[in-house]
Amino acid sequence: MFRLAHLTDPHVGPLPRPQLRQLLNKRVTGWFNWQRSRRDLHDMELLAALVADIRAQAPDHIACTGDTCNIGLPSEWQTSRVFLESLGTPDTVTFVPGNHDAYVPGALEGLLREVAPFTRGDDGREGAFPFVRRYGPIAIIGLSSAVPTLPFVASGRLGKKQLRETEGILGALGEDRSCFRIVLIHHPPHVGGTTPGRNLTDAPAFEAMIRRVGAELVLHGHNHVGSLAYLKGPRGLVPVVGAPSASASGGTHSHRAGYHLFTIDQDETGFLLSAELRGLRPDDSFGGLGMLSLGKPTGIA
Repeated sequence: MFRLAHLTDPHVGPLPRPQLRQLLNKRVTGWFNWQRSRRDLHDMELLAALVADIRAQAPDHIACTGDTCNIGLPSEWQTSRVFLESLGTPDTVTFVPGNHDAYVPGALEGLLREVAPFTRGDDGREGAFPFVRRYGPIAIIGLSSAVPTLPFVASGRLGKKQLRETEGILGALGEDRSCFRIVLIHHPPHVGGTTPGRNLTDAPAFEAMIRRVGAELVLHGHNHVGSLAYLKGPRGLVPVVGAPSASASGGTHSHRAGYHLFTIDQDETGFLLSAELRGLRPDDSFGGLGMLSLGKPTGIA
């Protein structure tokens, strides 16, 4: 049995006060958004409670799918590393970046240097995407959809090279029917997963890749809401699961601070997959909010 906790979009704060020269770009809009509303939406006490709940569940591994930063300030890079370290050691925590981590040109590179061990693949490379981390029958494939964009745009892109390499990895791993492949990405990777201007621009190519080579589970963030979709794979439907922001203080139970706890087990028929949403309850305590109905992964023996 393998237990995986997935959290996303912690937007770690408080946001350090930037220098004036650091605001002479897209950051100025992000700074005003933070001051106007986002600093109240993203509650660091809630985030600390969520991290404590994750650690109390003692999962085998923790995946964070991006947006530890807010406007990509250099001072946020170290804060991101400290946050990831609060989750666990690099061999038990995997990180892939989001659009806020690549807010302006150069921000992503700076962050990845700081959190490099959490992106280390089994080949020893750090900050190179895609990467693979194997834990027995479990294979975690990390992708980066984080690219700098214009103001008021939050879209992502994988690019032809990353898609081609990812397809090769998934195809090779898929030849072993005893391998459970988990893809991590920040943006919803399916067509219609979010609105234009916030979407993965090469989602059609991602969908086509999954149709050809498949995966057993795809995890993402970005929308700040719990969600479930399916993509067609060569052996059946592939669940695509989004998690709410790990620090959100408002909204319905699917929007408020939470994370998913996945259990992957095996019996004589193959893999068994279940997932629990854990997070902020109406009485402001943390705990289980219900199970996701995922069904049995198809075509896995």
